[in-house]
Amino acid sequence: MRLVGTALAAAAAGALAWTAMTGGAPAGKSNAAEAVAPVAGEAPGYAVEDFNYPQADKILAEKNILLKRGDGHITLADCASGTGFLEVWARSRDKVCFQVTGNSGWLTLEIPSVYAVRGNDYAAQVDMTVGTEEKSFDVAKNSWTPVGESADPQGREHMLVEIRTSK
Repeated sequence: MRLVGTALAAAAAGALAWTAMTGGAPAGKSNAAEAVAPVAGEAPGYAVEDFNYPQADKILAEKNILLKRGDGHITLADCASGTGFLEVWARSRDKVCFQVTGNSGWLTLEIPSVYAVRGNDYAAQVDMTVGTEEKSFDVAKNSWTPVGESADPQGREHMLVEIRTSK
C-alpha cells in the first residue's frame, strides 16, 4: 500500500512538472520549445561607453564650450551653484567651472584664450596648444596658477585642450 501511495505521488509530481514545462498544452501539442525560446528584441541592449561628453552639442550651442570626451569625473558646473570647483578663466568670457569627483579624472575640451586656472582639492594638470606647439601646466591646489598667455613670454593665446586630475 505504501508503495502505491509513493508511486501515485511521483506520478502526480511528474504530471505537474510536465504541465509546467509545456505551459499547460494538451497532450500531443507541446509548446515547450516556445516556452523556453528567447524572444528577439526584448532583452536590453549592451551599454558601450564611448566616453563622449553627454549633451556636448547643446553645451556648445548655449555656452560656446566644446566638451569632447571624458571619464565622467570632471563635469561642467554652474559656478554660482557652490564652491570647490576647478575654475578656468579665459578672455572674452565668464569663468568656466568644473566639478571634480572620484580619485582621478580626465576631460578633453576646447576653450580658447585661457590665461589662468584656480585649482581645487585635486592635483590637476592642463594641456594647452598654441599653434602647433603643446604645453602642459601643473595647477596648484586651491590657488591660482597662471597658464597659457599669462605664462607665455610672448603672450600668445592658448587653447585649453585637456584637464587631468588626481586625488
